[in-house]
Amino acid sequence: MTGDAGGVMRIGIVVDATCDLPVDYLRRQHIGVLPIRIHLDGQTLLDQRDPQAITGFLRGGLCERGHAAETEPCSVAEISQLFLERLVIDYDCVFCLTITATRSGIHANTSQASFAILKDYRPIRQAAGVTGPFLMRVVDTENLFAAQGVTAVEAVRMRSAGLAPGEMREQLERLAQHTYGYMLPRDLYYLRARGQKKGDRSVGWVAAALGTTLDIKPVLRAYRGETGPVGKVRGFEHGCELMFANTVRAVRAGLLTPTVCVSYGGPTRELENLPGYADLAAVCREHEVEFYASPMSITGMINVGPGALIIGFAATTHEFSTTP
Repeated sequence: MTGDAGGVMRIGIVVDATCDLPVDYLRRQHIGVLPIRIHLDGQTLLDQRDPQAITGFLRGGLCERGHAAETEPCSVAEISQLFLERLVIDYDCVFCLTITATRSGIHANTSQASFAILKDYRPIRQAAGVTGPFLMRVVDTENLFAAQGVTAVEAVRMRSAGLAPGEMREQLERLAQHTYGYMLPRDLYYLRARGQKKGDRSVGWVAAALGTTLDIKPVLRAYRGETGPVGKVRGFEHGCELMFANTVRAVRAGLLTPTVCVSYGGPTRELENLPGYADLAAVCREHEVEFYASPMSITGMINVGPGALIIGFAATTHEFSTTP
């Protein structure tokens, strides 16, 4: 794959801050992050997958009040500025992989910004001595948080394999159609409060009270842009064990891409101690599946609550089972 001047086409990858992947992986693969502003208690935080900021959010007690926060994605003008100042020079083609368009305005803003970027990039590249056209592709991952990471990791693989941008886009959009994200919230009262803040009343007061009293948790699935319950479990730790066991079965049955991503709304050491985590990590090693574990983004914790567990993978088909 070459550019107009016969050189190798430089392909960049950009995700938004809700994409849960380890920071060292993002840095090693030179993956850019679109930040998200968070307004809470008179403060403005910048969510850009900074480990220190995530730790501060957890330790500062802000996470318990996160349901009242306002989140603000990058504006069209800010995205355009980011690209025109740096990315149109550093790369010949950039893939922007966003959280599902049904849950955020990030995809819409990025898509709108792309028109201005593709209109204005030529003199900027020429002034920097860069020849050839610039391409920008905005891909809706149709999923959330850890499940977004599956698409990003596959984009890195395809870039390394030298696939052309057209083929990459086609395969990434197909992959998004088969990516599953499973989420287990820890606190239904938090989830209800956040839902009311955003006008989503799917978790009512009675359900929250009953669920907390009986320690019953819903397992939620994000798939093709839609999010909804696919089962109920009693006890958070039991639910984690079932989530990991379901993923083990999916790995053994064969995934569409050799990737499993897990994120947790708390310190990584707590994630590693959850029942079933070690078994999943071992099965992934056995089947040569790359296993990525990371803290959930600040934006993710604000939306689903501290202590939540999310797992993402891609499969031809998958049904969640509450049977161990």
